[in-house]
Amino acid sequence: MGRKVTVATCALNQWALDFEGNLQRILKSIEIAKNKGARYRLGPELEIWPVMHRNVRYNCRVIFLNRRILLIRPKMALANEGNYRELRWFSPWSRSRQVDEYFLPRMIQDLTKQETVPFGDAVLATWDTCIGSEICEELWTPHSPHVAMGLDGVEIFTNASGSHHVLRKAHARVDLVSMATTKNGGIYLLANQKGCDGDRLYYDGCATIVMNGSVFAQGSQFSLDDVEVLTATLDLEDVRSYRAEISSRSLAASRVDPYPRVKVDFALSSRDDLLLPLSEPIEWKYHSPAEEISLGPACWLWDYLRRSQQAGFFLSLSGGVDSAASACLVFSMCCQVCEAVRNGNQQVLADVRNIVGQVTYTPQDPRDLCGRLLTTCYMASENSSQETCERARDLAQQIGSHHIGLSIDPALRAVVGIFSLVTGKRPLFAAHGGSNRENLALQNVQARIRMVLAYLFAQLSLWSRGIRGGLLVLGSANVDERPVCGQDMAGPGRPSINSPNRWGNCGLGIASYLLGYLTKYDCSSADINPIGGISKMDLRAFVQLCVERFQLPALCRILSAPATAELEPLADGRVSQTDEEDMGMTYVELSVYGRLRKIAKMGPYSMFCKLVNMWRDNYTPRQVAEKVKQFFSKYSVNRHKMTTLTPAYHAESYSPDDNRFDLRPFLYNTGWPWQFRCIERQVLWLEGSGQQDLDGVD
Repeated sequence: MGRKVTVATCALNQWALDFEGNLQRILKSIEIAKNKGARYRLGPELEIWPVMHRNVRYNCRVIFLNRRILLIRPKMALANEGNYRELRWFSPWSRSRQVDEYFLPRMIQDLTKQETVPFGDAVLATWDTCIGSEICEELWTPHSPHVAMGLDGVEIFTNASGSHHVLRKAHARVDLVSMATTKNGGIYLLANQKGCDGDRLYYDGCATIVMNGSVFAQGSQFSLDDVEVLTATLDLEDVRSYRAEISSRSLAASRVDPYPRVKVDFALSSRDDLLLPLSEPIEWKYHSPAEEISLGPACWLWDYLRRSQQAGFFLSLSGGVDSAASACLVFSMCCQVCEAVRNGNQQVLADVRNIVGQVTYTPQDPRDLCGRLLTTCYMASENSSQETCERARDLAQQIGSHHIGLSIDPALRAVVGIFSLVTGKRPLFAAHGGSNRENLALQNVQARIRMVLAYLFAQLSLWSRGIRGGLLVLGSANVDERPVCGQDMAGPGRPSINSPNRWGNCGLGIASYLLGYLTKYDCSSADINPIGGISKMDLRAFVQLCVERFQLPALCRILSAPATAELEPLADGRVSQTDEEDMGMTYVELSVYGRLRKIAKMGPYSMFCKLVNMWRDNYTPRQVAEKVKQFFSKYSVNRHKMTTLTPAYHAESYSPDDNRFDLRPFLYNTGWPWQFRCIERQVLWLEGSGQQDLDGVD
């Protein structure tokens, strides 16, 4: 009959500049696709190389058949926001439905026996169907190419993608692909990169095959498999009958400008396909945000560990939620490694043997593997409580990490003693009569000593045990804490360098960074941070998941304990300092501020106008104004800390990471004079008029 087609798409864990490894993964995916009976195989974006055409560099799809190039299709819409700067490297192809003649390099001519090939915005016409191409960002644009291609008779859309993971993003990606074929009919193949990109992003696979709005194949979102291939067998007549029933589509198709067609002497179907079984539609299965956190950062850690050729991780374990979350992610990684080995993944087995330095080792128990890969350390001071020490020790025992307990007091006394020897002055905590400047300095020196000790033990702790290699230092600062709290006495408009650390024992996260609730060059400094792009609320949900999924009851005590840095003297042996009191705002409020600042692009006045309505049932306009002013004052004073942040897993769209994602100044007028005056005028008007209806505030 010649109407059933078997198509394949894949997710590959490609690595920049790893030419030989990338080639082997491509070849393996082709072999798997052929063995599954596929006549068309789609790979992810830039799986081979860019293409130079007339001295312009393009991001391209190169489509082959039997050692010949059929078409080079350049990308037409480049991603140039958020994490992406494609315009730094490529130019978009701006000539819609036009094709050039591309002269192949001689080395390629020798292989393909071709001198020129089509280059541009065209589609492929086989004996039995028509195939069109999109590349990643083009699916997300307001006027995606698949719309016009579908109206022009293209029945199979292919999208080579490089789409990174963000919490809750999978829903949007699947919806876009499904709606593309719901409105216009057709078969849509999405391929995606997977794994760590050598930077802060994790590409989360989710390869898929959709027809007429229904999903027929779903790839894994998180996996340690370097190569994953999906296939589906679909009936082209289902596309044609679906389209014929949409009258509005037929009218639009009759007026569409045609695409150049590259004729291909080939068919995706065969004449004797009558008995070929068809694939059945399936329901897409989504992970909860907590499950995404348990899997995505863990896979990112595994890629980073095996490719950096280090022997494991070192983590300062404070007994609080953030550092516990980082420890649980390493344990989750160990669980995934053991599962992959049980499922016969030879690459994972080879990698883990190389990491631990034992050629006969086969991981079976995640706790045993965690003991080999993770060293945890509780760094106590005279300000530390017995409760946090016990919580850290109990968690380490339950996940199986090699745990160390030590006191930083001798080093602390030595450092402060040097200062006193030189100056003749001895700083005191506020609880002992010291000033705010003294109090902050004594907190900061504790945090910085912990950073020095963390790197010392990361370099030498395995050596002291007779084991080769060094350890990567893990950070644990969540996105809501990335710069805001704890100013020093720098003076009006001058940035603070010495805000106190969110966790005296390196437990930080987006909040520590957003508010500056950390000490610059302290234990927030690490090699990588698996939770730096995750909000405090999502982290707590993840830790709660770990209680049940990994049977870690020690986490219950950690979740119920108040968050505290333990950098100030204890009161009667108990904690006298909590994070939310230090910051002057709750973590729930911080998440709201962070999203409005980054995603909604709001400054102080715009944020006030938004929140005075959102929080009208809980706060007066005056209270909202003070909260907004406090946030922006602390954020701007501490923005400079973004320049030294530990590279962190990107998981939130409001991350303040200024290396790649949140490109903003790090020196602000911290008084915000004009903006704060606008807020004050609005508050006075609301208070003076006794205005209860806030609908007019904009």
